[in-house]
Amino acid sequence: MALRVVAAVVVVLLAAAPMVFGANHVVGGSQQWNTGVDYTTWASGEKFAVGDTLEFKYGLTHNVYEVNKSDYDSCSSNNPIKVHSDGDTSITLSAGTSYYLCSTSNHCSIGMKLAVTTAASSTPSGGSPPSGSNSPSNGSTTPSPPPPSPKGNGSGRVSSGVAVAGALALGLVLMG
Repeated sequence: MALRVVAAVVVVLLAAAPMVFGANHVVGGSQQWNTGVDYTTWASGEKFAVGDTLEFKYGLTHNVYEVNKSDYDSCSSNNPIKVHSDGDTSITLSAGTSYYLCSTSNHCSIGMKLAVTTAASSTPSGGSPPSGSNSPSNGSTTPSPPPPSPKGNGSGRVSSGVAVAGALALGLVLMG
């Protein structure tokens, strides 16, 4: 009986651990960080949360420059915040918008740039997003971020993961 309890606890811990940490987003999906990828469309299909990781996978002809909005808009790599060129760059997201581009010749100007907006980890009381327009005033096509979930601090992902893990563990104990 003690062995079954230990096994159930291990299953719960293994199932819940990935849900405590943020999700990993491979930038560009299967096409990765390359020219010819529509990163605006790719980002619009993702949900970014504080603590999630962006993983840039790229070859020797590319790099990842973290830049400010002005440099992103103008495709300037003259004042980078950070430069990455290791071929497999992981960046943990914090609240706000972050901007990335490839500094190789004309790669940014042909679309090899990414803006990611990550919602703050908490919402105003009532759980609704602040009022106002979500459209950028400069005509940018960067998608508006989705409103934060009512449990924007990530506790929803953890509690649902623990519930699933608990159900699995209970099933193991009852089957044994």
